[in-house]
Amino acid sequence: MTDDDSRWPKTHGCGPLLLGVRHHGPGSARAVRTALDAARPAAVLIEGPLEADTLIPLAADPDLRPPVALLAHAVDEPGRSAFWPFAEFSPEWVAIRWALEHGVPAHFIDLPAAHTLAWEEKEKKGEALPGPGPSTRPGAGPDADDGRGTGEQVRVDPLAVLAETAGYDDPERWWEDVVEHRGPGERDPFAPFAALEEAMGALRERYGAGGHSRDLVREAHMRLRLRTARKEFGDGVAVVCGAWHVPALREKTTVTADRSLLKGLPKVKTDLTWVPWTHRRLARSSGYGAGIDSPGWYGHLFHAPDRPVERWLTKVARLLREEDRIVSSAHVIEAVRLAETLAALRGRPLPGLGETTDAVRAVMGDGSDVPLALVHDRLVVGDALGEVPESAPAVPLQRDLARQQRSLRLKPEALERELELDLRGDTDAGRSRLLHRLRLLGVGWGEPARSRGSTGTFRETWRLRWEPELSLRVAEAGVWGTTVLGAAQARAEADATAAGTLADVTALAEQCLLAGLPDALPVVMRVLADRAALDADVGHLAQALPALVRSLRYGDVRGTDTGALAGVAAGLAERIFVGLPPACTALDTDAAAEMRAHVDAVHTAVSLLTETLAAAGAGAGGSAGPGAGAHAGAGAGDPGRPAAGAGAAGDPNAGAGPGAGGCAGGGAGGGAVAHAGRGDLRDRWRAVLRALSSRDSVPGVLRGRAVRLLLDDGEVGPDEAARLMGLALSPGTPPADAAAWIEGFVGGTGGLLLVHDERLLGLVDSWLTGVSAEAFTDVLPLLRRTFAAYEPGVRRTLGELVRRGPGERKAGRAAQRAMTPGFAAEPDTERSDAVLPVLRLLLGLADPTDRDAAQRRAAERETAERDAAERETARRSSAECAPDRPDPTGREPTAREMSETGIFGTGIRETGIHEKGRVEAGTARPNAAERAGCPTTACPTTACPTIRCHRTACGTTRCDMSGCGTSGRGTAEDNSLAGVGA
Repeated sequence: MTDDDSRWPKTHGCGPLLLGVRHHGPGSARAVRTALDAARPAAVLIEGPLEADTLIPLAADPDLRPPVALLAHAVDEPGRSAFWPFAEFSPEWVAIRWALEHGVPAHFIDLPAAHTLAWEEKEKKGEALPGPGPSTRPGAGPDADDGRGTGEQVRVDPLAVLAETAGYDDPERWWEDVVEHRGPGERDPFAPFAALEEAMGALRERYGAGGHSRDLVREAHMRLRLRTARKEFGDGVAVVCGAWHVPALREKTTVTADRSLLKGLPKVKTDLTWVPWTHRRLARSSGYGAGIDSPGWYGHLFHAPDRPVERWLTKVARLLREEDRIVSSAHVIEAVRLAETLAALRGRPLPGLGETTDAVRAVMGDGSDVPLALVHDRLVVGDALGEVPESAPAVPLQRDLARQQRSLRLKPEALERELELDLRGDTDAGRSRLLHRLRLLGVGWGEPARSRGSTGTFRETWRLRWEPELSLRVAEAGVWGTTVLGAAQARAEADATAAGTLADVTALAEQCLLAGLPDALPVVMRVLADRAALDADVGHLAQALPALVRSLRYGDVRGTDTGALAGVAAGLAERIFVGLPPACTALDTDAAAEMRAHVDAVHTAVSLLTETLAAAGAGAGGSAGPGAGAHAGAGAGDPGRPAAGAGAAGDPNAGAGPGAGGCAGGGAGGGAVAHAGRGDLRDRWRAVLRALSSRDSVPGVLRGRAVRLLLDDGEVGPDEAARLMGLALSPGTPPADAAAWIEGFVGGTGGLLLVHDERLLGLVDSWLTGVSAEAFTDVLPLLRRTFAAYEPGVRRTLGELVRRGPGERKAGRAAQRAMTPGFAAEPDTERSDAVLPVLRLLLGLADPTDRDAAQRRAAERETAERDAAERETARRSSAECAPDRPDPTGREPTAREMSETGIFGTGIRETGIHEKGRVEAGTARPNAAERAGCPTTACPTTACPTIRCHRTACGTTRCDMSGCGTSGRGTAEDNSLAGVGA
């Protein structure tokens, strides 16, 4: 610092420059930059963990892009951690960047993270703490002041107190008006800090530490670091810290007093690094105590060079257009005007977030809050995700993950998105394995979702979203290995050993297949075989089987060997067949409902397992070996004994005997598959279902479900199903048991069964109408739960069928049996007439019911027929005269040429001009030439009935009618016959 290029503030005389700020405030960030440019300090001290000094130079790396955070975690226990976030508009980040750009030393002066993490751990355990008894929220960093205290003093929010004093009910609005919209001091760049220091001093005098008891220890450490810096750089030191701490740093204390506060602090070995952060995690709604309500809005205010309101509303309009909402430039102009008008009415210097939000709601959202939710999520809060360079410190697992993310082109993003994977491709298969391995390690970057386009096993859908905490999860998972593959394998083996239930082990086996961990699978399978042999609970076996059978499908797509899984799955199925019937007796309502879910899952699993074993039957039989069938597991039974499945299923006293264990024990890989090959698993499962359907000791919901599954498989015909339903709904059956049977039989998707089989519907209807009033009250909730699960259309159809009554339903069924399926007895004329207009339009046909159109069509046909007849007559006449009068050109003569050359004759109308030769209209008089066999034609004059010969020397009659221009050399006889002359 020199006197020529700086204006050191003289407000407090000599001493350090204390710049009190609000964390993550863009107005404070601009003011800090202006003050540092004016003061040109020799060193910059920043509120932050002391150990992070070595990470400050990384802020000059262009690949380190905010928002980022300093992550401190215990070396021995990575889960113990704290974050110090920074955004581009954070005053601390601006100070760091200014110091690096100007070559000025920068140091953090807050309490070391080693003390912070150890202190939080002791607070969790309730141990006595040294000093004034600090209290803070664990895991949120030292600035996580959330306004709650554990001491006697109530924690104070300084901004809330100042806003209330100024007459504001919203601290954020007060801060915007006083700081954000005012900008840095134009004449005195230090004036805003002096005013804020004075206000905080008054609050500290009134409230003391304000319930922030740890702040006393932190401020003591800051004062010690400040003294050290002043010894090295003199008074030319600038301190950027929270405004709440400025009065304490200005306070005159002794070194001994400060050190006494730090004496005996707990300590733990820590590591620090930079990690990506998000705007969403900067928001106060995420639980971050020092957070802000609108990080996206604050980022906009910090970066906008001018006209922030116009630029903000332009962003809003662009976002709404991307969501297919109609927003024009006129909307933006009108919204700007409305926001400015609201700000003037409310007495604000500039429109704030509240005014712009109201303007968007009124102008662009048509008064709806629906677009506002989108604007708040995408813009007001935002999904900005920071980036960290490779040179930043990181655990080896984090580096391996970053390498795989680059090779698989799978970039972390803060915005949630769906990713469709086709496992037949190498890249997508690698992505799937990586995501499954991370889930196994507890790094929930992606969550599986239901595929919309396909149900094949070669397709996967993931929902991805990177959260800052995942960096901590990666650090925690680093204890399992230095690579993602090695760490996932070690974690899978450890989880298999520590698994509590058989279902957990089978789920882990499925995860190993999905994640591509072949080296971990043998350990998991060994644990699975041991647990399956020792676990006699049929419910546990039923829970384990579906996941195990699902895993069999992944071998085809991922190239994983699932032979061992097939053997264990077959052994589990055998044990379920033996133990299920006894396990289904004497169950209460809740246990019966749970067992019904197990029965459904096992039914699906057995179908898939049967197909898998049938496809691999030859290979499994050859690999089983001669001793496979006799190999015993944990039990001492003989799995080679005949048919444990079907026979035991039909035996009421059958149970999970000692021989059952051998099927899933050490010899499961061969003996179970060979045993399954001697009989169809599906047949034995159907025998189990038959046993369940016929036992009175089995709850009704299970008996009804067994009958329904047999009916769906075609093992039981409709007549047999109706007979069993009739027995279950007989008057001797208690109404509650009958209602449970109905729930099991038609529950879920059984509504369509009642729609298409009215015989079953009639049985339910007859039973229900016969239930007494007292019993009806008891069974009504159960029936309502059953029928409420149907689709609305199914319920509506059933209601219509019930409304018809049994008589009409029987008549309808008789009519259906008498006619061809799919057709009614008589055609439905109303429905057919409804489509006729469309058919006429498509085929170009006219409507026969239109009388005017019919008359027009008749006239048009008559005219067309007459024209055709005339053309045909002319054609014949030309053909007959052609030999006598050939045309050298070879063309047909026209009607005019024929008239001018005398080809056409003349005629006489019925006009009464002559008393002689009067003829009927339209009739022709013969002449001499005609009597001699001369072919003649009619006169072209309308209604002229005379005839004229076409031969050259033939005399013709002459037309006496006015307007007929024909003439000829008729003989006296001809003329006399024609009535020409006297």
